[in-house]
Amino acid sequence: MDANFQNSRRFSPADILAESGEIFAVFDEHSQDSGNVSYGVQIEERRYFVKTAGAPDATAFLDHPARCELLHNAVRVAESCDHPALPHFHQMIESAHGPMLVYDWVDGELLRVPSTRRDDPASSYRRFRVLPLPQIVAVLDTIFDLHVALARLGWIACDFYDGSLIYDFATRRLHVIDLDLYHRGPFVNEMGRMFGSSRFMAPEEFVLGAAIDQRTTVYTLGRTILNFLGNGTADESVFRGNAGLLAVARRACAENPDERFQTVVAFWDGWQEAQG
Repeated sequence: MDANFQNSRRFSPADILAESGEIFAVFDEHSQDSGNVSYGVQIEERRYFVKTAGAPDATAFLDHPARCELLHNAVRVAESCDHPALPHFHQMIESAHGPMLVYDWVDGELLRVPSTRRDDPASSYRRFRVLPLPQIVAVLDTIFDLHVALARLGWIACDFYDGSLIYDFATRRLHVIDLDLYHRGPFVNEMGRMFGSSRFMAPEEFVLGAAIDQRTTVYTLGRTILNFLGNGTADESVFRGNAGLLAVARRACAENPDERFQTVVAFWDGWQEAQG
């Protein structure tokens, strides 16, 4: 794609993409509130997903320079980890609105839906939740395998939730997206209530000055188990997995980080052992 973007700093992302190919999808303030604007674009026979920081004057939780920095961080994540669950990253292009991140387009449906639609049989969330247990466990295996790879590279999960998951029901393939906020190495919570979905967040992600480390990632992965194999709680009467898998989720979601699996690898080992 490089040849199509000479002098791209002079133009907006929409102008660059419209000149290069056909824009078939736009994800802006009507579909999310981050301030970012993303595009689906077809160039010849290939489809791409292009993520941008949006217009400099767009109002959002973060200002434009901060949104640009998160996209630069997303590049660092993508360039550090080559995992089949991550959409292939091609390149970063500078535009008049900042960086444009070019990924392969992936087919599927976002598993996150509004809370009012989680019980809707037609929603992607509900259709996923009622899949046969082995298919859901296979998806969890993919999520956990990815996070083992990321943890080994030093990445701590931040803002991971079902809005990070695209699932293709036809091929049973999962892709994980939007890892912009992942942090390399342990750090201190300087926000108080951090970004993310409370359904997946660890207690320390709400506490100013708390340590955020691999045990935080472990908690998030435990919450992923409880949200997809249960009803978001550790109630064994609604949990679809065996007692061992529930025990792994409960330990991962211990209130005290010292009582959790201390690393993502230890969590992964426990999860695999519980499967038998």
